[in-house]
Amino acid sequence: MTSKNKMNAKPQVTPIDRPKLTLPNGADKLLLHSCCAPCSGEVMEALLASDIDYTIYFYNPNIHPLKEYEIRKEENIRFAEKHGVPFIDADYDVDNWFERAKGMEYEPERGIRCTMCFDMRFERTALYAHEHGFKVISSSLGISRWKNMAQINDCGHRAAAHYPGIVYWDFNWRKGGGSARMIEISKREHFYQQEYCGCAYSLRDTNAWRREKGREPIKIGVKYYGDDDDE
Repeated sequence: MTSKNKMNAKPQVTPIDRPKLTLPNGADKLLLHSCCAPCSGEVMEALLASDIDYTIYFYNPNIHPLKEYEIRKEENIRFAEKHGVPFIDADYDVDNWFERAKGMEYEPERGIRCTMCFDMRFERTALYAHEHGFKVISSSLGISRWKNMAQINDCGHRAAAHYPGIVYWDFNWRKGGGSARMIEISKREHFYQQEYCGCAYSLRDTNAWRREKGREPIKIGVKYYGDDDDE
């Protein structure tokens, strides 16, 4: 959790012509599941620009190895602290993730393993929301063009449905230039640039593809947005 002073700091967001956002059902605060700093940067600034009160919930037991997990989490904490946004550092819970992934080790990206992974993360997000008085949950996952937005939203709605009074906000963060601003913010903030989705099987498959293309395997903790023009 960020310090009280940082949580209460006045956010400074560069003015951009964004629409005024409002939470569903007249809710007064949001629990935002964040997968990483690059994906959440635009979402966070859009929420701040609309004066929406929100808290970051970081629960991503899929991310492997631990070094990669820690880098992604620390980048997200850095940006949350910059804007005075509360940050919940949830359990890594990696053993549970591998247990639930059994039998799905060779499923393709966007397949049933990804559905399981989204379900697991949204289930924990919805539970935390239920226990701490949040009526709306959402996620930064859907802003990435590499993800299936419908798949993500289905998982979010399914998790929220377990708790009366909680809704999943399926706002399309890509529209209105959101995806482009995601990259712009990542370069501006010099965010760590992960080169695979996150899980051990994604890392395995991405490195296999790189070998086929004659490229070096991924090096954890090396590449940052803005280092070159290849993003």
